[in-house]
Amino acid sequence: MWFKNLQIFRLNGAWDIQAEELHQQLARIAFSDCASSEMQSQGWISPRGNDLLVHSVNRQFLISLATEKKLLPSSVINQVTKARAAELEEQQGFAPGRKAMKDLKERVTEELLPRAFAVRRQTFVWIDPVNRWLVIDASSPSKADEVIKLLLKCCDKLPLEALRTKSSPQAAMTGWLAGNEAPKGLTIDQDTELKSANEDKSTVRYVRHTLEPDDIQKHIAAGKLCTKLALTWNDRISFVLTDNLTIKRIKPLDVMDEAKDKGVNEEERFDTDFALMTGELATMIDDLVFALDGEAQPASV
Repeated sequence: MWFKNLQIFRLNGAWDIQAEELHQQLARIAFSDCASSEMQSQGWISPRGNDLLVHSVNRQFLISLATEKKLLPSSVINQVTKARAAELEEQQGFAPGRKAMKDLKERVTEELLPRAFAVRRQTFVWIDPVNRWLVIDASSPSKADEVIKLLLKCCDKLPLEALRTKSSPQAAMTGWLAGNEAPKGLTIDQDTELKSANEDKSTVRYVRHTLEPDDIQKHIAAGKLCTKLALTWNDRISFVLTDNLTIKRIKPLDVMDEAKDKGVNEEERFDTDFALMTGELATMIDDLVFALDGEAQPASV
């Protein structure tokens, strides 16, 4: 398995927890299906479909947050409520008031919830106690916040802090584009986004397009800053770095060739892929932080 996105956090200090102990802590909020009257249910689920909430390979932990949500559009609720209100008006001779409409809408919602279709998604989390990283496979900070909120409720004294670098990704990426060169170990690819800092927020995007240095420099001279930049690390992993330090669209390159034919069965292949992924990404994160001039004073989450 490979994560597609990285929301990166720092374990600031030793967290010498074992897989069994972490399992017990996560079990405090284990996932259960939505009850008939619930709109959403959230909790920890086995990442490998067994009884274990923590999958461990070489002291690297994989956990998973499951979120089940009922699909009950407000348009459907409003439509049924409007029909019920019309029936009431016909029966009693006058339209329901504001409070009556609110109560009616609540009753309609309660009635429709048990019949609503539920969808489930999983958010995977990689915990690296050795190199002290906690990484969430989520494309947006809001999705990562859901994970962190539940982790802090379950885990005792989790020393978790937001990753901050001395150079902002926006300033660094703009500088790399201006000089048409990334730091050692990184190469600039063909996707980027530059956005004006002015109120108009004018934006220029390049998608699978050669980045002509003269054109890029004109945009930067006009006040645009780089908010997204596609990069490749050591010819092994390509990704997109954003201005909020989110890493997106991760794609292993030559790395995958090393994993072929390793492991006899599905479980062994999974463990091999997970070990390879965590080893490569831990090194890549270190190199990227170094390229951004190292870690700044941490900010607690």
